[in-house]
Amino acid sequence: MYDTFLIAELIVSVLLIIVVVMQPTKTNNAASAFTGGAEQLFGKQKARGFEAVLQRVTVVLGIAFFVIALVLAYLSVG
Repeated sequence: MYDTFLIAELIVSVLLIIVVVMQPTKTNNAASAFTGGAEQLFGKQKARGFEAVLQRVTVVLGIAFFVIALVLAYLSVG
């Protein structure tokens, strides 16, 4: 049982890394460093399409990562 969760943790962690790397960057140029990203604050828009899917998958994989880590910790103690 422990080995199954360990393999699942490994798979989820690799998928989480891949999904995070695939996400597009939010900054467009070096000028945002000087303005403090104010245009992003006032021009905030919801992610649509592929970006929204990547955000949801990232959240789900992150939650799965922590749940499996807690289960592994419980199994290793008990």
